[in-house]
Amino acid sequence: MNNRELETYDVVGVGFGPSNLSLAIALDEYRALGAEQEVSRLFLERQSAFGWHRNMLLPSATMQISFLKDLVTFRNPASSFSFIAFLHASGRLPQFVNNQDFFPTRQEFHQYLEWAQARVADRVSYGSRVTAVRLPEGADPEQADRLLVEVADPAGRGDRVIQARNVVISTGLAPSMPEGTTSDERVWHSSEFLDKFRRADPRELNRVAVVGAGQSAAEIIRFLYDELPHAQVYGIIPSYGYSIADDTPFANQVFDPGAVDDYYYGTEQAREAFWRYHRNTNYSVVDGDVIRDLYRRCYDDEVHGVRRMEFLNLTRVAGVKRAGAETRVLLQAGPDAEVRELDVDALVCATGYQAMEPTGLLGDLERHCVRDGAGRYRVERDYRLVTNPDLRCGIYLQGGTEHSHGLSSSLLSNIAVRSGEIADSIIARRAEHGADHAVLAEVGGDLR
Repeated sequence: MNNRELETYDVVGVGFGPSNLSLAIALDEYRALGAEQEVSRLFLERQSAFGWHRNMLLPSATMQISFLKDLVTFRNPASSFSFIAFLHASGRLPQFVNNQDFFPTRQEFHQYLEWAQARVADRVSYGSRVTAVRLPEGADPEQADRLLVEVADPAGRGDRVIQARNVVISTGLAPSMPEGTTSDERVWHSSEFLDKFRRADPRELNRVAVVGAGQSAAEIIRFLYDELPHAQVYGIIPSYGYSIADDTPFANQVFDPGAVDDYYYGTEQAREAFWRYHRNTNYSVVDGDVIRDLYRRCYDDEVHGVRRMEFLNLTRVAGVKRAGAETRVLLQAGPDAEVRELDVDALVCATGYQAMEPTGLLGDLERHCVRDGAGRYRVERDYRLVTNPDLRCGIYLQGGTEHSHGLSSSLLSNIAVRSGEIADSIIARRAEHGADHAVLAEVGGDLR
């Protein structure tokens, strides 16, 4: 088939989590404003249905950001896709207001995301795994105005190739496990927690351990303690107890849209100060109410003369090995300390994620992408990869830009504004290229 006969879109999104969902809405609302020409778009998601951290939708777990930091409000407060619009459509707006809480449960926020995606689902192809993004065979980058997106269909309906004038990559984070540890039926990453927990027999979970010092680790320990009243629960923490997340007003300004400019255009010294002073707003920290919940449970156990929850501070996992039907965790307290062993029925690794890395998808396009002195992608302020002048198509990142855009580059806090900036960039670049085509047509030229 000739490339010109393939499906062609102005925007193809790779991955459809909250970030590209927000972008889909931004493009929809651009059309609703009466744009002369619609921006054609398609989003490709490898999951069979929409889902956002489903395995961490623990009972009573709340969002760590205000409901106003939803998919749209900071970009368009009048949007019909806001969390408030969702509450109104669900008949719960008065009750939510009466609750007097800025932080909905994670389960309710997931309901909101599902409600929003259902309204744009006709632009999403689920069960579609993108395997590569490349230039057409033999194409001259200076003349090629589109990329080929190769898509595998796990359902066996046949692979396909789609043309895109712009690609927006938002494939999410990759789970990170302790060195020497791999996930299996008894060793779980937090990203698979609820699924693995529900498949296990609770009667066989008598000794469980959770490794990690952040919000997910603390929430899982609380959940296991409450759900398994017969079990011994261990918290393996590399620090001396949990550190509280700084969500005070001045510190929270680091997530304001304007802070992205301060970081992006700041000096190296200014950028380093962002991380030195403010990483405790998000990384390896726990909300104060969760910390107090855990300590209260520990104290109640002391009152009753039991000790079902035990914290192993300043301790790291050095590996895991099998001992018959048991899982034996190798623990090390300090770099020179003797390794001790802990037998458990399940080990949960709430050890975070690795940043999104699009290199594997880009393949040969990699040679057109510019990197900085540290080997990281250079990224424009509009989240577009800096490429050699000979590549005309736009490649945008929603994630993996902490080094260029700061702490909020992949977080929900700035999702509405970030998606709006990407949409604005795509629309402006299309207008520029349309003008280029018009000029060349007058002189008999063709950019294609």
